[in-house]
Amino acid sequence: MRLKDKVALITGAGGGIGEAIAIMFAGQGAKIGVQDINEEGAAKVVAAIADAGGEAIAVIGDVTDKAACEQMVKAVVDKFGKLNVLVNNAGINKDSMVKKMSEEKWDMVIDVNLKGTFLMCQAALGPMSEAGGGKIVNTASIGVLGNMGQANYSASKAGVIGLTKTLSLEFARPKISVNCVAPGATETQMTAGIPEDIKKGISSKIPMRRFAAPAEIASAHLFFASDDSSYVTGQVLFVDGGISVGL
Repeated sequence: MRLKDKVALITGAGGGIGEAIAIMFAGQGAKIGVQDINEEGAAKVVAAIADAGGEAIAVIGDVTDKAACEQMVKAVVDKFGKLNVLVNNAGINKDSMVKKMSEEKWDMVIDVNLKGTFLMCQAALGPMSEAGGGKIVNTASIGVLGNMGQANYSASKAGVIGLTKTLSLEFARPKISVNCVAPGATETQMTAGIPEDIKKGISSKIPMRRFAAPAEIASAHLFFASDDSSYVTGQVLFVDGGISVGL
């Protein structure tokens, strides 16, 4: 087991990629803090992990609130005694062309995707340092390369990459690695509403000609969270079926 005796906190784990990460990490021996603002979604994932013989707790809160982030980290440490891994997966999109994009849509996406990642990293620093080190895995997106109607989303995820690289330098001394996974099109609730003809058009531009399964993205997070990446920090791994190469 690649995460035996480790404790991991995964944000946005009530569904989609976050759910896949939580279940995969639990299957690799980790005790899991399942964070989400959606209590029902988090409870469902906790139950799934328990049914498979793992240990998990639901951690409900808003990643854009500093006090809430600190409390969520504390809840995991209080329950399991330490924190070894943080996966910042929580994210939203509020798409609109710039001409029509409201300030509210801009702020919401930047706050959840970028500020939330920063606040969770900040909250995890102390407990991870006390544990003798740790792993932080942030989640960006293929959207960092630019996408029509996603100025807020693209900017937030590009910011996550810049944050990752800076924190990898600041957190190296306390032995905390900080890396980033940038998924491409993935079969999640976020993409479920895309009409089939548009999905086919997107798939035709991907060298592998398909969307990713959530577990394929989770596997990249597992690499960065495990000892397999013991000498890797500050890196961004695109898991996108080759589309970033094609661009």
